[in-house]
Amino acid sequence: MFTRISFLLSIFLLFFSLTACRRLPNVQGKGEVFLQGIWNQDSIASANQLLSYTQHRFKITCDSFYVDLTTFSKVNYYEESCFNKGVWKEYAKGTYLVKGDTLMLVGTLTKANYKQKVSGCYRNGRFLVNFKIHNSSSKKLELENLNNQTECVLVLKQQITCVPKEL
Repeated sequence: MFTRISFLLSIFLLFFSLTACRRLPNVQGKGEVFLQGIWNQDSIASANQLLSYTQHRFKITCDSFYVDLTTFSKVNYYEESCFNKGVWKEYAKGTYLVKGDTLMLVGTLTKANYKQKVSGCYRNGRFLVNFKIHNSSSKKLELENLNNQTECVLVLKQQITCVPKEL
């Protein structure tokens, strides 16, 4: 009796171990085809009337994003050595997910070379931004930043084909 129970338990455990958990491939995801490329925000509506605004440049490849943020400000939010006459750049990288009409970016603020930034002027740490996708075509992407309700109209500058890389 004991050996029959042990045998059945062994079969069950073997079956469970083969079907319950599957190791994910150690390769980045493919992301969304319509987002693959280099996208620039060439202009900002009514920019001359705003106290500050940020222009975006995205590189989206597979499930990853890299973004250059150029901020123009008439108001000094930082110490004088960081204010840089009202123009400064920030950088971030991470992964993205499209769910329904929302583009979710989860990443880290970085240095210009996209290596981790732990101190210095401007923001440090996590980069968490959500955009509502209002319209998308092969050459234009119209987004609304859900953090501050600003419009972000991007124009495709270069198409990229996703070639997933090992992680």
